[in-house]
Amino acid sequence: MNVADSEVVAAILSDNYQIMTDPKSADLFLMNTCSVRDNAEQRIRKRLRELAALKKRNPQLIVGLLGCMAERLKERLLSEEHILDFIAGPDAYRTLPTLIQDASDGKHAFNVILSIQETYDDIDPIRYDGNGVSAFISIMRGCNNFCTYCVVPYTRGRERSRNPKTILHEAQQLIDKGYKEVTLLGQNVNSYHWNEEDDTIVDFAALIEMVALLSPQLRVRFATSHPKDISDSLIEKIAKHENICSYIHLPVQSGSDRMLKKMNRVYDSTYYLERIAAIKRMIPDCGITTDLIVGFCDETEEDHQDTLKMMETVGYNSAYMFKYSVRKGTKAANDFEDNVPEEMKARRFDEVLNLQQRLALESNQRDVGKTFTVLVEGVSKKSDEQLFGRNSQNKVIVFPKANHQIGDYATVTVTRCTQATLLAD
Repeated sequence: MNVADSEVVAAILSDNYQIMTDPKSADLFLMNTCSVRDNAEQRIRKRLRELAALKKRNPQLIVGLLGCMAERLKERLLSEEHILDFIAGPDAYRTLPTLIQDASDGKHAFNVILSIQETYDDIDPIRYDGNGVSAFISIMRGCNNFCTYCVVPYTRGRERSRNPKTILHEAQQLIDKGYKEVTLLGQNVNSYHWNEEDDTIVDFAALIEMVALLSPQLRVRFATSHPKDISDSLIEKIAKHENICSYIHLPVQSGSDRMLKKMNRVYDSTYYLERIAAIKRMIPDCGITTDLIVGFCDETEEDHQDTLKMMETVGYNSAYMFKYSVRKGTKAANDFEDNVPEEMKARRFDEVLNLQQRLALESNQRDVGKTFTVLVEGVSKKSDEQLFGRNSQNKVIVFPKANHQIGDYATVTVTRCTQATLLAD
């Protein structure tokens, strides 16, 4: 999502600035930030300290911080991080030219006002740092879910969806430029909702089908789904259209009903597993991945074991796994005690990680001998004679270059695997 936002920022500033490959030659340095975890913010602060040397060599350099961290900490950041000249929240990017001018005039400028309407749907993003094959399209902004651990509703505001016509226009532009894959982005894409002038409702299932029908050569992915909203209609559309990838990222966060209730996830483990069963029934080869939080407030050993059981039952291809960290301003920070000891969090995290590594290896081993269509995305880091791409299930496959080029579709047969990668001919 920050990549997509940064491409919008590049477009907004394109009349006055161009992207530089060497920071030392830049007049303006922008850092687009995330606040989902404390670790992300600490890395940002470390990077700002590193930038101090760059600004010392070039006192005219303007440094701005964008995104969720700006929204969360607001103008306090300007006093805490003296290297910063201005900050802008996720809904303030149209005001960047004014903020930059104010910073140039020596003022500490900021705009962290959240909008109930801003979607940047009239801005054509500048794809400045991609592979020319895959691109992101934001279809909505914000979140209405208010999970108790999560800062996103406070940093990105309420949900609002883009006009589907603008989404289709952006996708068609990418097709015309030779792109072969788009990922439709939202904090919860399943809740996408648009009312047409004739009162026709376009939901996410309808939207993804519209995008898929633009070209059979265009692969369509999406991120991220909330289990409470993933419908049979959407699953059916994925099964129906070969160019909608057979891959769903479905964050569970915990396998414990007690923890799910405390997290305000508004589903229980039984409902979640029913949705998983529906996916596997309608899309037998679907790749399924998830998010997991370890050590949330009051998590017991039994709760932890429920998470391990959930992982075993689903058999995730991969997972994003996190130790819980308090985010100020959330309900968990205000009302709950972060009372799972750090050493216990670390032990439970290791158990989740080790289990997921085994599940990922077993999943990959089941693919040995299978044939897949792969969209070539680049050259392998280990050999110029090897290419890599992903199959419909979002698994990375490395294979001999032969006569293929980046952007081609290649048919490959998996011969062996590691825990992270399929190797093929």
